[in-house]
Amino acid sequence: MGLLDILSGIGGGGVASDPRTRSAPPSQGMSPMAKALLGLLAIYAMKNLRRADAPAAQPAPRPGGDLGTALPGGRGGGGLGDVLGGLLGGAAAGTVLNGGLGGLLKQLQQSGQGDVAHSWVGPGENKSISEGDLANALGGDTLDTLAHETGLGRDDLLSGLSRHLPRFVDQLTPDGRLPTEQEADRMV
Repeated sequence: MGLLDILSGIGGGGVASDPRTRSAPPSQGMSPMAKALLGLLAIYAMKNLRRADAPAAQPAPRPGGDLGTALPGGRGGGGLGDVLGGLLGGAAAGTVLNGGLGGLLKQLQQSGQGDVAHSWVGPGENKSISEGDLANALGGDTLDTLAHETGLGRDDLLSGLSRHLPRFVDQLTPDGRLPTEQEADRMV
């Protein structure tokens, strides 16, 4: 299953009146919650690459960067692979997907949610995560960036992420592990 299929499924899985999961008009391409999930991967991919590649003297960009230029329906455009690759200055889309997912899981583990995150990757039932635990794990800057870029209020964002993130990660890790960069490239 490809990333676009997974994200498109987010729009169809909610209550019709729920703005977090309602499909966006065709010009925007996906629901606000699907944008939030993609944005979350982008934020953690940028954080990981910045740690690995950026010189220490360089000032860090705003957490999450300007996702509006990269998210489908934002000020930028292009296919999903272009969006993910463009987020990091031309990095391969698989690198972005792999790095973002790995960074997100590492963040969850470091915040005491490793057992929960592991259940999303491994076989069996996905454990749920409370909105409070997710907020603590992701941090205010990340949530503020996602809320701003998706147009969702912070409460709606957290509610949707706590509901959809377990299945999203589960679908991105069908073999019970992080996909390699090559496997992730094929998903895009």
